[in-house]
Amino acid sequence: MTIRVALAGATGKVGKALAVAIARAEDLTLTGAVARSSAGQDLSALIGAGPSLTIAATLAEALDTPSDVVVDYTKPQAVKAHALMALAAGRHLVIGTSGLSADDFEEIAASAEAQGRGVLAAGNFSITATLLRRFALDAARYVPDVEIIDYGPGAKTDVPSGTAREMAEFLAPIRGAGTVVAVDKLTGLPATRGASIGSPHAVQVHSVRVPSYALSCEVIFGADNERLTLRHDAGAAPAPYVAGTLLAIRKVGSFSGLRRGLDSILD
Repeated sequence: MTIRVALAGATGKVGKALAVAIARAEDLTLTGAVARSSAGQDLSALIGAGPSLTIAATLAEALDTPSDVVVDYTKPQAVKAHALMALAAGRHLVIGTSGLSADDFEEIAASAEAQGRGVLAAGNFSITATLLRRFALDAARYVPDVEIIDYGPGAKTDVPSGTAREMAEFLAPIRGAGTVVAVDKLTGLPATRGASIGSPHAVQVHSVRVPSYALSCEVIFGADNERLTLRHDAGAAPAPYVAGTLLAIRKVGSFSGLRRGLDSILD
């Protein structure tokens, strides 16, 4: 039985590579594609693979065609509305777009439970980025002082990256209370200490945006007279994210509710 997929963001950097991979997979069928800037065009002509498929301008339009899973690789300002729309239409959902808050995820989780549908969201579907998070979570159990540096290109508008934000949200409940001076006790310009993300022990996240970076996430642990630095660097090509997203598409229908991170379906 093939899994029918509707892909939002089908002509973006990751979306285009993912559309090709879905079109070539024997167990997946691309039944819907959304890209506002390419609406009305034939997707197969743009990606060079798959059957003829007219690109829709909106997800609502794409949902008129039957599908099993919606995959979102669009924009931070659109993904929450897309998620709730897909769930209301009875679809499972894979979210590869960053920028959602903890409150957004709570609302999506509630909708997924109510609809009996699965949602898998990851700030990064790369296997090596997933390993970074796994190693960082292990380290946080022993070393409570940790901060994150998030690197991205100058044109990236959302801060921090989904990888860094998700990392902080997962580290915060695991690490113990840090030993450094609390942000609210600082003088000068406290904003230079970055954003406090997560609870109960928030993690400081610093976003660097300059040309020449693709995406990098650095997790720095500090203890008395020693440091541990874990870092993931992404290249410019979308290939690392495609395999993880295909795995998510195949797994998301096997559970209900929200799961975050590719490692939630590994092992």
